[in-house]
Order: sequence, then C-alpha cells, then structure tokens
Amino acid sequence: MGKQVNRALRFFAAGTVTAMSSIALAELPAYQQTSSWYANGEAALAAKLADTRTEKSAKNVILFVGDGMGVSTLTAARILDGQMRGESGEENLLSFEAFPHTALIKTYNTNQQTPDSAGTMTAMMTGVKTRAGMINVDSDGLRADCAGVAGNELNTFLELMEDQGRSTGIVSTARITHATPAATYARSPERNWESNDGLSEEAVANGCVDIAAQLVSLDVGDGIDVILGGGRRHFITSDDGGKRTDGRDLTAEWRDRYSEQRAAYVQSGSELAGTDLANTDKLLGLFTASHMSYDADRTAHDKDEPSIAEMTGRAIELLSKNEQGYFLMVESGRIDHGHHAGSAYTALHDTIAFAEAVKTATETVNLDDTLILVTADHSHVMTIAGYATRGNPILGKVETNDSHGAPTGAPALAKDDLPYTALSYANGLGFADLGGETNADARYYLPADTGRKDLTATDTQAPGFHQEALVPLGSESHAGEDITLHAIGAGAQLVQGTLEQNAVFHLMIGATGLPVSAE
Repeated sequence: MGKQVNRALRFFAAGTVTAMSSIALAELPAYQQTSSWYANGEAALAAKLADTRTEKSAKNVILFVGDGMGVSTLTAARILDGQMRGESGEENLLSFEAFPHTALIKTYNTNQQTPDSAGTMTAMMTGVKTRAGMINVDSDGLRADCAGVAGNELNTFLELMEDQGRSTGIVSTARITHATPAATYARSPERNWESNDGLSEEAVANGCVDIAAQLVSLDVGDGIDVILGGGRRHFITSDDGGKRTDGRDLTAEWRDRYSEQRAAYVQSGSELAGTDLANTDKLLGLFTASHMSYDADRTAHDKDEPSIAEMTGRAIELLSKNEQGYFLMVESGRIDHGHHAGSAYTALHDTIAFAEAVKTATETVNLDDTLILVTADHSHVMTIAGYATRGNPILGKVETNDSHGAPTGAPALAKDDLPYTALSYANGLGFADLGGETNADARYYLPADTGRKDLTATDTQAPGFHQEALVPLGSESHAGEDITLHAIGAGAQLVQGTLEQNAVFHLMIGATGLPVSAE
C-alpha cells in the first residue's frame, strides 16, 4: 500500500495526474487571487505588517473582563451580532477581535481544574494564582477561614496604581461586591462575604471585614474614583431594603468621606447621564439592589439603568482628568449568569453589549498612551454543533446541507426524529427541556424515559428559551478550557502565546513600568 501511495504522489508531482486541475502547482490562477477570501486574507497580513506602533509605556490601562466569555461564546456572539444586521454572521468580528495582539490564557485555580471567578480574577489582579472562592488571599490560606488571612494578603494592580497617584475605577453589570469587581480592591477568604450579614462567626471573631465595607474604606491613595454597578443591597440596612445588619449605611459613609470633594452618588441611568463630570472628582453609582439587568431585558423594558457602554464612557471621561493616568476595570458580569441559567440568548446579547463598551473605549482613548486588554475569567460549557448550514440562525434549529452542499430547507432531525438546536449545554437546567415552558417543575429533570421534547413548534430564538443540556444540574457550570486575551495600544505587543492567567498582571506591570516593591 505504501509503495502505491508514493507512486501516485510521484505521478501527481510530475504532472501525470491532471484530472482535477490544468494549472501548474507552483502557480496561483487569477480567479484564486481575486477571490474575496484570498483578498481578505492578504489585506489582513498587510495590515499586520503595516502596524509600526513603537513600543511605548502605558499611562492608562483598561482591563475588560467578559465573565464566562469563552471561545464558543465569542463565536456565537459574533454570528448573532452579524445576523442581527442581516448578514450570515460567520464572517463578522466583535470589536476587540480585530485587535492586533492575541494570546490564550490558562484559567485553572490552584485547587480546581475548572475555576471560579474569585480565583481567576485574583490571578489577573495580583500575579498570583489562588484557590477558588478566595479573593486576593494566597492559597496557603483556606477558603472561608478568616484566621488564615494574616500573612497571606495579596495587593492588587488597582492599589499599586492608586499608590502612584493615578486614578482608578471599577465598572460592572454585576453587584460591585461580586467576585470579579471585588478582586480589584478587597481581600477575603470567602467571596460570599459581600456584606456583614454573610460573615461567619469565625470571621467576626477574627476581625474579617465584609467586601462592601472594604470598598468604601479603601485607604490606598485617596480611594477609588469611579464605582459603577449593581449591588446596593450590600451597602444599606435591612430597614432600607438592604442586607446589612450592623446599622451602617455605607452610601452615606462614602458621601461623608468625600464631603469636602466634588462627589456624586447616583442610582439611575438618567442620573448618571445628567452628572456634570467636569465638576465631579468622585463618582459612586449603585443602580440596582442586586445584579443589573440583562442587556436584552434592559432595552426591552426600557429600564432606567445605564448600558455597560454608557458606564464605560462616563468612567473614562472622569478618570481622564488625571494627567498622571488611570486604571479602569470593566466587567460584563451577566454573560456568566445567562450561561448559568442555560439561556444563550441573554448571554450572547450581553456579550454583544460588552463589545460595544470596548468599542466605546477604543474610540475614546489615545492608544499611544493607553493599553486596552479584553479577556474573560473562565469559559462555559456551551457548544456549537450539528453541521448547520452557513447563515443558520445561531439561536435556531440546525438546518444542514444536502449531498451537493446546498441547504436542505428544513430542520435536521436527530436519531429520535426530533429537531435540535445549534447551541446546547453539556450540563445545566435545560435537561429534557420543554422548549421555553415556564413551569420549572415540568421543565427540568424529567425522567430519562421521556426523552427529548419536540421543538418543531417552539421558537428557540425567543428570549425565554433555554437550550437543551446533557447532564441535569441546578446551574450550568463553568468550563476549564483556555480563554482569549486581546490587546491594543501601548504595551500590547507583550500579549502573545499561551499564558498562565496570572501573567495578565505582569503584562500590565510591564506596560506601565509600575514599581512593585518599596525602594
């Protein structure tokens, strides 16, 4: 067999086999070189070669974190984004996917193959990996063990920037005390200690302070300059609809702290839009009691909450007044929550809104002195499968091609003679899903012998649809594969290869030249 293959290859190389083509192998025919695919690839390379940006130090750093934004989420979101404009979608790029520098990031925690947001964001903010569930506490400590914090505290990039006189800001569509934003400023062995009501008896006995209280009392520099997100309930007392049981109103304490400065506290999108930032030095915005709305719900119900792009723009406007520079962290926290609920619709729409926020930043800042990084903290178990035809609605049922490569014009059927969707989850709430019914008892955890449900008459592209899942879990889980890091601006050339997640901290240090030890 080997001799026959080698003989066939020699014949082909000698030009004996000519049935498939009449051109020489060393030449490219004109129709190949004029193909739009060829031209686009050639243009992309030319742009890469023409990128002559000199290596410069970054005065400003903006770190965008799409919580749960794995590679499959990026792919599906870019397709949906294009399809919402009437395109087939596959050729589309989200704003940051066009950035010139990209790397892969390994996300595991020190104690978990598949990570959580507390450990992953700690790695990015401190340069040190740690256990899942722990915020800026080294893994020599134990989760939820207050006594083990002493001697294991980790300082963050935000604190280093504050210490150097630069302005700082945090923006999140989640609670501002949630794991990802909290990891920019707090130290806690337990991510769930968002307000004092969540502290354990051991934590109280050993003097641990809840995350919200740490935020308003941060004593590095003059405190964080911009705080925008959800989670008001962790700052106010139960008498006012909050969670605190210690009688403290942290929003009042924040205003008292900055009473001699130009400070503004806002609770709605219209209030944020109406704030005179030219005459504001400190800005606190807590727009919801818990997490902010999914972007699709925000727009559909005309809620008076700012979009993530609007929060990003306002934060940059205020922070840019500091000529020494600034650090801004922007998190799209509800991408993660949409996936946990098994709702690709909400997760993908929040990803698209996140890309708009990155676009806002890119079009606003000076890239000669600003580094923009866009990444995730971990992935999710959503997958794209089924040999769907080009342009198949990414939230729709799979339609395949016939033997000639043309669309069949009808949904493909699985071995159980039922249609199936292009997106599905490896686990979660959508096990034996009824296809959008709202009765939770009927929807989830049906006996195995009932099989899948017939989605023929179900609108799988509707907001309320939950994709099917293979394994029944109370919440869809994170995934353990690598995520991406995209970079543009000063210092972006450092982003390349496959990196440990804690390298993100060192990339920011390298780009800014920030001192990390006492002189």
